[in-house]
Amino acid sequence: MTFLSRLRTSFITGVFLVAPLAVTVLVLDFIFDRLTGIILNPIVTTTRLQNFTGDELLLAQLLAALLLAVTLTAVGYVASRELGRRLFGGFERGVRLVPLVRTIYFGVRQVSESLTRQTEGFDRVVLVEYPREGLYSIGFVTNDGPQSAERATESDELFTVFVPHSPNPTAGALVMAAPDEVFDVDMSVRHGLRLIVTTGLGGETMEELPEGVVR
Repeated sequence: MTFLSRLRTSFITGVFLVAPLAVTVLVLDFIFDRLTGIILNPIVTTTRLQNFTGDELLLAQLLAALLLAVTLTAVGYVASRELGRRLFGGFERGVRLVPLVRTIYFGVRQVSESLTRQTEGFDRVVLVEYPREGLYSIGFVTNDGPQSAERATESDELFTVFVPHSPNPTAGALVMAAPDEVFDVDMSVRHGLRLIVTTGLGGETMEELPEGVVR
């Protein structure tokens, strides 16, 4: 190997080693800027925390983050009590009366609940050939197919499968498939949803999926 070839190989190796770290730093920096600009700075301004930190903005932001964490914890505690459940239940009933607001609110709530705990509405993760034969999409079995659909298709059994769109799992397609058209995947519902939300970056790669597929 010539000297120039060795330099080129070393350069490419260095790029592949440093690039993930650089991208990670850029993403974290972007998230931090958005977090401080949209959430923490308004808290600092409203509560005038800088007056208590000697005009040190970073310290004020840390106190704002601590204050936010304490507030969220308190809200969660209240919501877990009987009075809190009644209050939040009344609030959500009010939200349901506003068309656009209820769509956004309950959509975000569904996603957050799906990512933090096993969703009772989803039975299991499967693969279905959708939108055409030869292409496999991640879906979630939600129920057995209605008898009217089974009679219409002359099928002994059908499953209703929700195929979510990525990265927004609150929208998607509802398909009905026979058992031999559904491929079970060794994957939890939570993992499947994270895979959808992160466009494949939050879990197993698609190349690994067929190894866990069972006809």
